[in-house]
Order: sequence, then C-alpha cells, then structure tokens
Amino acid sequence: MGTNGSTMLKPLRQGLPPLDPAAVSNAASCALPARYEAVREARQFTRRTLGQWDVGDRFDDICLVVSELVTNALRHAVPGETDCLAPPHAPAVRLHLMRWTGRLVCAVRDPSHETPVPRDSEDFSAESGRGLFLVDSFSDSWGWHPLAGTLSGKVVWALFRLQPAE
Repeated sequence: MGTNGSTMLKPLRQGLPPLDPAAVSNAASCALPARYEAVREARQFTRRTLGQWDVGDRFDDICLVVSELVTNALRHAVPGETDCLAPPHAPAVRLHLMRWTGRLVCAVRDPSHETPVPRDSEDFSAESGRGLFLVDSFSDSWGWHPLAGTLSGKVVWALFRLQPAE
C-alpha cells in the first residue's frame, strides 16, 4: 500500500487558516442541540445561508462537508449515558460559516477533546469513519484545534476555495 492515503489524512492540529477576520464579508452561526436531528437542522441552516451568499459550484460540497462535520461532532462529542451531566439546554455543538472573497470556512465546535481521526470502516458500521475521508475529499483543506480559555472542547474546520462569479 502506498503511504499517501494515510499521511494525507493526518488531521492538522492547527488554528484556522490565516484569514483576516476583519475581511470576512459574511458570517453566520447556529447552535445545534445534542440530537441527531441537529444534522438536518445544520443542513437547512447551511442551505439557507449559502443561498444568500455566492458560493458558485461549491454549494453541494459545502453542504456535504457540514453534514459530515456535524455528524462527527454529535457522534464523538456528545455523551451518551451521561446526558444528565450536561447543563440543560447547553448547545452541544455550534456551526460557524464564514465567507471571504475567495474562500469559505465552515467550522464546527464541540465539547470533546479527542483528536478527530478517521476510523477503520469496521468500527461499528460502514457509515462510521467515512466522514473525515469525505471532508478531506470535498474540501480544499481541513484541520482542528483545541479551544483555549474558558471554552472546553475543540473546533474542526474545513476550507473551500470559491471561484469568482462569472
């Protein structure tokens, strides 16, 4: 087996790509509940938001990657049996969409400290673990970083290059 498959997917532990926050032309975010219906809510929020922004032919790629990042965050970051420990109504996961002139970043914040790692497909269903491969395939770059200060958890982000409008 060649090495490029596994090395390509080593997620970068790094902050967001060096994009000037002051130069953001659009930004939107939504808090998502710790339920699997949140994936549908995230998709609807993303479709509505991207419909107002010009993202050209990246629309479907971005929607797919948002679904995968939110699914991963819910699967790995939301405690199962220990739900009673979570403060009531605390948003477990937060989705951020930020657009610059030629770039779009989607970032998903979750309360887990675990490094996002692609799982073997035998993990517990063939669906599980494919998410990060899809993120890697459909975005131009992606990575993650732990949150600092009073916020616990991490942010996983994916970056898309946008074609200028015709």
